[in-house]
Amino acid sequence: MVDVADKRVTTREATAIGLVSVPPHTVARLRNGEVDTTEMLATARVAGICGVKKTSELIPLAHVVNIHGADVELEITDEGILMQASVRANDLIGPEMEALTAVTVAGLTLVDMLKSIDRSAAMRDLMVVAKSGGRTGSWRRDLNDLPNWAFDD
Repeated sequence: MVDVADKRVTTREATAIGLVSVPPHTVARLRNGEVDTTEMLATARVAGICGVKKTSELIPLAHVVNIHGADVELEITDEGILMQASVRANDLIGPEMEALTAVTVAGLTLVDMLKSIDRSAAMRDLMVVAKSGGRTGSWRRDLNDLPNWAFDD
């Protein structure tokens, strides 16, 4: 485990994204009400937040981070379900792994809930897109490095 004792406590934030990819006919079913998306998305949001809280238990050698806020947003798009998690902490280290875990656990929950209507659902393009705070300051992923589905219409 990396020794972080000499670091300063600062406010740090990280945002991660990912996509649960499904074919167009499944997107149509999600949009036209054949599937109770309200319950499915709410369950995935809660699962993602639970994932934030369990990150240090899931990833060997990960530090326990003093989380002060976590937000998981899900949106049905033409490609599937876009997932975004933002995590805020006051600590010696940043919450990048917590944001990635939130997206991953939300995605796993969606894949599990979608399997009854479409077994082809797949998670892809999980990545940190921004972080702030700490010694290295702010960083944002270059727009050229983002997948096409990450852009708003």
